[in-house]
Amino acid sequence: MPKVVMIIASQRFRDEELLKPKRVLEEQGVKVTIASSSLETAVGVLGAKVKPDILLRDVKVEDYDAVIFVGGTGAQEYWNDSLAHSIARKAGESKKLLGAICIAPVTLANAGLLAGRKATVFSSEVSKIKAKGANYTGTGVEIDGRIITADGPGSAEKFGAAIANALK
Repeated sequence: MPKVVMIIASQRFRDEELLKPKRVLEEQGVKVTIASSSLETAVGVLGAKVKPDILLRDVKVEDYDAVIFVGGTGAQEYWNDSLAHSIARKAGESKKLLGAICIAPVTLANAGLLAGRKATVFSSEVSKIKAKGANYTGTGVEIDGRIITADGPGSAEKFGAAIANALK
C-alpha cells in the first residue's frame, strides 16, 4: 500500500486542496498521513477542521512514497522554513513523488527544486517561482518528472488523480 504524507499549514490551509486529493488517494488504497507544524486542530480557509497525525519535524521521508504540500494562505508558513525545505529536498533526492498545490509550489521553488522545471502555481505567486528558475506553464496540473504542481482549488481533484496515477 503506497503511503503519502500531506503537509498542511497549522491554520488557513485550503480545504479542497487537502480533502479532495486525500479522498482520491484513499479511494485508490493509499494511506495518507497529515503533518503540520502543530498537532492542534488546524482550521481551513473554508472551515474544515483537521487534527494532524504527526508534526512536521517527525516526518521521515523514507517512510513515504510521496510528499505533498497543501496550499491555502497559511501555506506561506513553509515558504522559507528550513525544515520544510529539507523534507522537500530529501524527497527530491530520494526520487520520491513530490507535489504542491496553490501557493505551496513557492516552498518547492525556494528549496531550489523547481529551477529548470515545468511548474504551475496560483496566479498571485507566478513571479515567485519564475524568480527561482521555474518554467511556469499556467496549466491546472503540471507534471515534470517526479514533481507534480497544481494551480489551486479548481484543480484539486485532478491533482489528486495525477498523484494517484504516478504512484501506480
